[in-house]
Amino acid sequence: MARVRRAKKVKYLKLYSPFLMRETKHELIGEPMVTETGNRRQWARCTVSRHSQMIDLDALEARQDKSAVIVPISKDDSIPYSPRDEYQVGEIIYHKMWDDIGIITGKDMTSNGAQAIIVQFEKNKEKRLIEKLTI
Repeated sequence: MARVRRAKKVKYLKLYSPFLMRETKHELIGEPMVTETGNRRQWARCTVSRHSQMIDLDALEARQDKSAVIVPISKDDSIPYSPRDEYQVGEIIYHKMWDDIGIITGKDMTSNGAQAIIVQFEKNKEKRLIEKLTI
C-alpha cells in the first residue's frame, strides 16, 4: 500500500506590513502561545518582505481592526541573549549584535551535542543559537 503524503497545513492572512507600509499576505509560523492574561499570540511572516511580527489571534478571530491585531514588541519586553544562559520556548530575546528581537520557537541539539534554541527574529528570519555554552 502506498503512503499518502499530506501537505503541510499553512495558514495565510492579509495584514498591514509596517515594513512595506501596505497590506500584504502573511504566513502564520510556529505554534500559538498563550500569555499570562490568556491571550493567544503567534508570529506572522510577510510573504513579500519576509519581515515577522507578532499578532493577537483572539483579536483576529473577533474581527477587530487589523491594525489592532499586531502586538508591538520592544526591547523592554525581552531578555538579552547570552550563549551561556538557558531559555524556554516562548521567551522573547534581544540579540544585541543584530539589534533584533525574536521569540524562541523550539530547542534542538547540534551535531556535536551542544544545545541550541530556534529563534524567529523580526528582521533576521529564523536562526539557531547556542544555549548553555560552557567553556
